[in-house]
Amino acid sequence: MASVKNSSTKSRKRVVELQAAIKKAEKSAAKATKAAIQASRSATKAKKARHEAIDAIKEMRSENRDTREKLEKYAKQRAKDALRKKDAIKKAKKALKKKLKKQAEADKTKVKAKKKVVKTRRARNRAIFAMQLDQAKRDFDRDHLWHPYTSLTRPLPVYPVSSADGVMLTFDDGRQVIDGMASWWCVIHGYNHPQLNQAAKQQIDAMSHVMFGGLTHQPAIELGQKLVAMTAEPLEHVFLADSGSISVEVALKMALQYWQGVGKPAKQRFLTVRGGYHGDTFGAMSVCDPVGGMHQLFQGMLPQQLFAPRPDIAPDQPWSDDAISGFAELIDKHSHEIAAVILEPIVQGTGGMRFYHPDYLRKVRELCDQHNVLLILDEIATGFGRTGKLFAYEHADVVPDILCVGKAITGGYMTLAATMTTDKVAKGVCSDDMVFMHGPTFMSNPLACAVANASIELLLESPWQNRVQLIESHFSNALEPLRTLDAVADVRSLGAIGVVEMKESLNVSVVQEALIGEGVWLRPFGKLLYAMPPYVMKTEQLHKVTDAISSVVNRL
Repeated sequence: MASVKNSSTKSRKRVVELQAAIKKAEKSAAKATKAAIQASRSATKAKKARHEAIDAIKEMRSENRDTREKLEKYAKQRAKDALRKKDAIKKAKKALKKKLKKQAEADKTKVKAKKKVVKTRRARNRAIFAMQLDQAKRDFDRDHLWHPYTSLTRPLPVYPVSSADGVMLTFDDGRQVIDGMASWWCVIHGYNHPQLNQAAKQQIDAMSHVMFGGLTHQPAIELGQKLVAMTAEPLEHVFLADSGSISVEVALKMALQYWQGVGKPAKQRFLTVRGGYHGDTFGAMSVCDPVGGMHQLFQGMLPQQLFAPRPDIAPDQPWSDDAISGFAELIDKHSHEIAAVILEPIVQGTGGMRFYHPDYLRKVRELCDQHNVLLILDEIATGFGRTGKLFAYEHADVVPDILCVGKAITGGYMTLAATMTTDKVAKGVCSDDMVFMHGPTFMSNPLACAVANASIELLLESPWQNRVQLIESHFSNALEPLRTLDAVADVRSLGAIGVVEMKESLNVSVVQEALIGEGVWLRPFGKLLYAMPPYVMKTEQLHKVTDAISSVVNRL
């Protein structure tokens, strides 16, 4: 019993212990559960904190990146600013250096200018002194030297020239003027041209002159070859004279001697048109205008030639055969006694600077052929490009029997001219062993021939057609507005020729002085104020010439 009781007691005690252990375990489990819950919560918090930390790190990294980018951008900007500042400093230094250099040059220029003023004053004083010393020479010029078409008792003013270069003339007093006259139309390349200078220097060292009677020389042969090559094919023979007037005399004599040679000695007169000019020697004077020309004083002593009405149809007007009727009547009536017709083709020069229709020249050629009359064309003024063609007869596509050229043949360097003719005329002149009766002392002067060769080469190698066309266009545009002025009768241009014709005669000395005041040299005559410049004249110089003409005409 006791043992059962003891066992029961032990069992209860064991149960109590077990219950206590269970309670303890439950308690521990509750604690563990609680701890687990807390741990879970802590883990959640830790996870959240971790995420927050990660986000914070990301945000911090982003901020750092932005900061770094800002810093890099700032650093780059600072670098750029530094470079700009460096460049600015460099430019500033360069500008300062340039400014200092410019200032130094300006200072030098000022010093030079002061020296130049002093030098100019001294030169002016020397010039005044020289002028005073040379006054005796000037007085001699006025009292003893004739100038062209001038009274010796009441001479027109003259202006001493000390040098010429390009298109500029320099007077003794230092004034410079643009030469719009090309020294009476011959200086087509301008003055002091190196190529022409060289030709003259080389020839003068070899031989300045030798008689052409019984002798010959290379410059004359080369010039003859050039003239034959550049003119119309039938013109094969060349007589090298020493001036334009002489070349006309030669042409007239050729025509007279031709008809003697072919057995028609009665053909001794010449037919021409009014308003013409062919030179100042007696034969040439006889075919110049008999009334309005420069030679009417000699009419009683000159051979009596035949004069048709001057051509009155301009190149831009419609052609009418009525324009040639007066000429046709004369040649028809007098063909038995007419040796030749002599004309200035297309342009009547000194006789009035008039331009006429190419068909007039064509009809003249036809009438000459029809009536067995020679045709002489005087291209002394128009030859070598002045009208826009190499020779003016090319405008009408005709060929003369005898051609006269001069003026521009040497580019204005030397006096020289040529008379060219066909084989038919040359053989007629020299038929029955006759010789041509003319031979100037300075015929075929080597120095003149050498320069002429150089001038022709220079012309043919240059863009002379374009230059002449530009001059013509400028004259047309610049002078045409003057037509509206009351004092102006007509305005016309052709090639490198520009003409303003007034209604009243011009006072040459007054007009010329006014032109010189404008820096331009022109030589008006009668009612005409005109320009025939070198082909090499630049546009701004042409403007100055036409501006001077306009200024003077507007004052009249």
